[in-house]
Amino acid sequence: MKTRFVDGVEVQRGSGNVFADLGVPDADKLKIKTGLVIEIRKAMRRLGLTQQEAAKRMGITQPKVSDMMRGDFTNLSERKLMDCLTRLGYDIEIKVRPAKAGVGHLMLATA
Repeated sequence: MKTRFVDGVEVQRGSGNVFADLGVPDADKLKIKTGLVIEIRKAMRRLGLTQQEAAKRMGITQPKVSDMMRGDFTNLSERKLMDCLTRLGYDIEIKVRPAKAGVGHLMLATA
């Protein structure tokens, strides 16, 4: 990370993944899951769905939706979150290509 000073305070430019910057295990997966949950929240708002209505449409329980809205989505896999988004009217496209570096990474791009 690049370090610089702003008004006498040391500032480091992040990598673009706050979880990796904090040393959280499985940071790439956590960033993907967080991005998917953000899109689910946006879709629920756009569609005007209650948690109960969203749960029924996504095929999960209302308590799981409640957990998700509070930031606890550890009980949902990336695959299940993608399934929830498709049930809310989203298309999901996964691209696979050779990495530029020796080790690749996961990335979520939203429209």
